[in-house]
Amino acid sequence: MAFSKRKWILLPIAILIFLGLAYWMIGKIQYRNNVMDVEDYEPISTLKVPEHKLTRAKFPFIDVHNHQWTMPVQDLDKLITEMDSLNMGVMVNLSGFRGKYLEWSLDNVNKNYPNRFILFLNINFENLDDAGWPNETLAMMDEAVKQGVRGLKVYKGLGLTDKDNEGNRIAIDDPRLDPIWAKCGALGIPVLIHSGEPSSFWNPKDKHNERWLELKQEPSRYRDPAKVPPFEQVMSEQHHVFLKHPETKFINAHLGWFGNDLERLGKLFDELPNVYTELGAVLAELGRQPTAARSFLIKYQDRIMFGKDTYKMQEYYTYFRVLETGDEYFDYYRKRHAHWKMYGVELPDSVLRKVYYQNALQVIPGIDKSLFPIGE
Repeated sequence: MAFSKRKWILLPIAILIFLGLAYWMIGKIQYRNNVMDVEDYEPISTLKVPEHKLTRAKFPFIDVHNHQWTMPVQDLDKLITEMDSLNMGVMVNLSGFRGKYLEWSLDNVNKNYPNRFILFLNINFENLDDAGWPNETLAMMDEAVKQGVRGLKVYKGLGLTDKDNEGNRIAIDDPRLDPIWAKCGALGIPVLIHSGEPSSFWNPKDKHNERWLELKQEPSRYRDPAKVPPFEQVMSEQHHVFLKHPETKFINAHLGWFGNDLERLGKLFDELPNVYTELGAVLAELGRQPTAARSFLIKYQDRIMFGKDTYKMQEYYTYFRVLETGDEYFDYYRKRHAHWKMYGVELPDSVLRKVYYQNALQVIPGIDKSLFPIGE
C-alpha cells in the first residue's frame, strides 16, 4: 500500500523525535551513572605553587581549648610525646568537670606532668533553682581553685538547651548566674565560654547554606528557630554578660562565631577590653580570607590565643601552615567545616609569639612560664 505524502513527511519527523528522545535518555542515564556525592569528590589540584608543610610550631605554644575526656585514668606519656613533637608547651583541658572526676584528673596530672596541663572547672547551671544556690557552687569554685583549677569552661548548653526547675530556658545573662561570673573575677580565673553555634546552623538546610554538608553529616547541629532562640539573641545575651562583669576576663570561644565577620568581632574587642578569643575549630574562617585575617590578627594581636578544640595530632599541622606560612590553595583537614581551600596569613614572629603563648600567659594563671622564651 503506497504511503501518502502526509505519511512520508511524518515518518522521518517521528524517527527524528524518537532518536532525540533516545539520545536524551541515554544522556540522562550516563549523567546519573557519573554523578558522585559531594562527600566523595576529592579532586587533586594541578596547581604548582611553593609548599611549606609544617609538623611543628615555630614557637612553643599553649593550646587553650582542648578536651581530654579520660584524664582521671589516662596514660599521659603518649600524649606528652605528641605534645613535644608539636612543640606544645601546655595543654588546657577544658573538660575538668567537678567532684571526684576533677579530683582524680588533678591527681593524675600532679603525679606525672604537673607543669604541662591546666584544668578548667565545669558547672551544672541547671541547679540554679536548687536549695543552696549559689553558695554551694561558689564554695566549690573556691575549693577547686585551691586544688589547682585555673579557669571555668562554659558549654554551649547554657543559652540553648539548659533549663531551670520550671522548664524555662536559662538565658546566658540570667541574673541568677551573676555571682558565678563575679566569683571568677574575684578568684582571678578566666571564663572560657562557648555560646551558640555558627549562624548558618539556624539557616534553612538548602543549597544556599555553606554549612549544608556539616548539617547533613551532623543533623543534631541544626538549630530549629521554633525550638531555640535566634542566633542574635544568644550573642546579645553573651555580650551583655561581658559588659556587666568588666572585672572578669572572658575568652570568647571559636572567635565568638564571628570569624566570618571580623569587623564585627573587632568592634566587640573595642567595646569590651575584658574579652579575648581563640581559634578552636574556626581556622577555616581565617584561611579563606588571608588578607583580612592577617590585618585583623595583627591589629588585635593582644586579644587572640591559640586553640584547637578536638585533639587530633595531625590536624595541628594545618594550623601551623595557615598561621606561619604564605602558602596558597591547600586543603583544610575536615571538609564539612570548609569545602574551600586555605591560604596562609604568614604572621610576623612578634604576633605569632603572642598568639602561641604570650597572651595565654597573661590571661590564664598558674602556667609555668619557664617553658616559654619570655625574653623574646
